[in-house]
Amino acid sequence: MKTQERPSDDDERAMADLAEVADWRRLWGPPATGTDAIRALVDRVTAATGWRPWAPGNIDPDRYTWGLVTPRETVMLVLPDAVLPESPRSGWSAYEIGPSERPQAEEGLDDHWPEQLELARRFWGPPVYVGPGDDVRIPPEWRGRRRHLAVWLRPGAEFHLYASQPGADDNTAGFGYSVYASEVA
Repeated sequence: MKTQERPSDDDERAMADLAEVADWRRLWGPPATGTDAIRALVDRVTAATGWRPWAPGNIDPDRYTWGLVTPRETVMLVLPDAVLPESPRSGWSAYEIGPSERPQAEEGLDDHWPEQLELARRFWGPPVYVGPGDDVRIPPEWRGRRRHLAVWLRPGAEFHLYASQPGADDNTAGFGYSVYASEVA
């Protein structure tokens, strides 16, 4: 197993960018593909956030996502019902994890989870949920995919901070965060 630990600069910028969006309901739209759908998605997100499209050019007619860039230069992958920050260079991670090394990777996630959680709290405040990723309150399609999970509610959205769960199909471990459309929030 190989590990790396990098400064949290990218995460800090991305978390600040996400924290500045006051009402996420303005971003979400119907799931659709094609040129018109992508343009509508970009127009909604740009109007609500001030983020700019990352690349001009031809739109793949089968595409339903697009990248936008924040004023802090964070690239956000935007879907009709989610936003995924592209900040892969921050924090602790492990890769090339062998089957016998999974316990070490899980220990690394456990050791670094408190600092990831504290970083997110600095930008997003107190979460409404902090716990294991296999809690029965987590929807079945997500349960067991995360070792640790914290959730924040915003108007129209849920912020999820998580530690991945290394397994047979995944020989990597690390931390991530995403924003999902929510009718509850």
